[in-house]
Amino acid sequence: MEHLLRATAQAEARHFWFRGLRAFVTPLLEHAIAGRSNPQIVDCGCGTGGNLTMLDRFGRAYGFDLSATGLTIGRERGRTRLARASVTAAPFPADSFDVATSFDVIYSLEDADERVALTEMYRILKPGGFAVINVAAMEALSGDHSVLSHEVRRYNRRMLAERLGRAGFTIVRLTYTNFVLLPPLLVVRALQRRRGLRQEADAQQEIALPPAPVNALLTGLLLAESMWLRWFDAPAGSSLLCLARKPGGT
Repeated sequence: MEHLLRATAQAEARHFWFRGLRAFVTPLLEHAIAGRSNPQIVDCGCGTGGNLTMLDRFGRAYGFDLSATGLTIGRERGRTRLARASVTAAPFPADSFDVATSFDVIYSLEDADERVALTEMYRILKPGGFAVINVAAMEALSGDHSVLSHEVRRYNRRMLAERLGRAGFTIVRLTYTNFVLLPPLLVVRALQRRRGLRQEADAQQEIALPPAPVNALLTGLLLAESMWLRWFDAPAGSSLLCLARKPGGT
């Protein structure tokens, strides 16, 4: 996982995928904080804490992660509201946060740990609070990135909805994302599986920043998709994005 964190730290500010993710989650976060004053937000499994800059636009954001490497990188970059802890044992009291986020974390957990992590997100949310969760989708897209991220599973809509439902959540919005990247990804990932997946240390090219013209083009495509997703759900894509609510509250 340290290979992924170091590669992520190099790419998360400018890489097209991270820019797309931030565009995709923005309307969900706007929905989650609507009508709340001084919302408290926590990023569960925050890695280097790179998403806290985005989350701070919507409230006061905190993050926690089990990786000392990720937290060290985050603190070197001036991020202070970070704690070291596992997503299966969130270091906060019950009913503490208005919004809890999880970006590409739970797909790397074994089933038992995934259940506990979702239960912990539910526990630390206030009644009526929201979870924003992003996961890898579509088994046909397994490839070198699966090695880099220690991927245990890729989800479909039904699987993610059922697992969140068992934790107590009500689904508000559930859609695939990165639909515009799907055709080339299907080809590339199929070729990777046929060749044989790379070792973790050799798979970092999966998250390396592409040449500037390519990065700009793909960023533009994802930003266009994010506008479309404000109104419609995508039928397929490399990720699933969910807005779920803890019942109760006003």
